[in-house]
Amino acid sequence: MADVTIHLLTEADAEDILHFELENRAFFAATQSDRGDDYFNLDHIRDGLREVVREQVKGESYMYLVRDRAGEAVGRINLYDIDYGNIQRAEVGYRIAQRHNGKGCATQALAQVLQDAFGKYGLHGVEANTTPDNIGSQIVLIRNGFEFVGRSRDYIRVQGVWRDFVHFAKIAPSNLT
Repeated sequence: MADVTIHLLTEADAEDILHFELENRAFFAATQSDRGDDYFNLDHIRDGLREVVREQVKGESYMYLVRDRAGEAVGRINLYDIDYGNIQRAEVGYRIAQRHNGKGCATQALAQVLQDAFGKYGLHGVEANTTPDNIGSQIVLIRNGFEFVGRSRDYIRVQGVWRDFVHFAKIAPSNLT
C-alpha cells in the first residue's frame, strides 16, 4: 500500500500542480470535462493558488496536495462547499495520478483529510459524489466509512452527456462531536 502525506496547497506548489495536471490531463478528461488549454499554464495555476490560499484562510475550502514518500505530487484532495451553519458539513473530491491509481493513495489521503475535517475543522459530516461506474472511487469511500445514501439521475453533464451521480456520506465519529 502507498505511503502518502497531504498538505494544504500554497503558492509554492504551483509547478508541482502544473506538472501533475499536465501529466494526467487526458486521463482526467476521460471522466470529467476538460479544463481547457488556458488552465494549463503556470501563471493561471499561480493565480488560482492565491485564491485557494485566501479561501483556506477564511475557512471556505481546504485543498490539499497528496505526495508519495519520495515527495512527488500524486494527487489532489479537496474539502469544499463547507457549511458551518446548522449542517456543519463539506463535500470532498479527489483525483489521483493515473500511474498511482489502485495503490491506496486515495484511501490514505482521504483518511487524513477526514481527520482534519472532523478534528481540526469541527465538521459533523462529509459528503462525496461519484458516477455509478467509478467503482474505484466508491471503494475508497467505503473503506473510509462512507455510506451510500442515494442516486440522482442525469445529475451532471460530462463531455456533453448527462450522467447519474451516486451519493455517499460520513458522519463524524461520536467521540469527535
